[in-house]
Amino acid sequence: MPKRRVLLVDDEVTVLLTMKAVLEISGFDVETAASAREAKMKLRAHEYEMIITDMRMESDAAGREVIHAARTASYHPAVALLTAYPLSDEDWQDMGADKMLVKPMQTALLLKQIEKLLETHAAKLARISAAAAPKAPATKTTVKTSVKSAKAPAKAAAKKAAKKTASKKEAAASKKVVARKLPAKRTVVKKPTSKKRSR
Repeated sequence: MPKRRVLLVDDEVTVLLTMKAVLEISGFDVETAASAREAKMKLRAHEYEMIITDMRMESDAAGREVIHAARTASYHPAVALLTAYPLSDEDWQDMGADKMLVKPMQTALLLKQIEKLLETHAAKLARISAAAAPKAPATKTTVKTSVKSAKAPAKAAAKKAAKKTASKKEAAASKKVVARKLPAKRTVVKKPTSKKRSR
């Protein structure tokens, strides 16, 4: 199974190195960026399954810029906002993030939340692509098959009715034939013959 690519964005080197080590041990292929500018360049150059970005870096809006760049990427990565200052659900969702991760966080909890986010994001993408997929055009074979299957019950009923009618006609015809073939009974009356007696 290929490793899942993650872009980790934070201006604190210790956070970058620690999280990178944790994610790599857990089977992720991790790239890092220390600024929003570097992250946006990497987002254009490579494809990632997930982006984890800090909120405040070179500016207060840096995290928002990274999220916006991830949302406009053609490959639609999952996006998690990493912050030491928790926001309301409405605020981080309005920014376009799929999840908010509060630092510092226990390693097991962090990995569990990342896995869950990747699963729900993959399911969401599958639903979107299924809804957007064009319906397969009907081919001659499928049209013929559907027409045949629609006509099949009617044909069967017509055959059955024709058989009944035919068997009734045959029965009626055979009665006529029997009636024609049988000659009328003749009653033969023997006339007494008189024998002449010789004298």
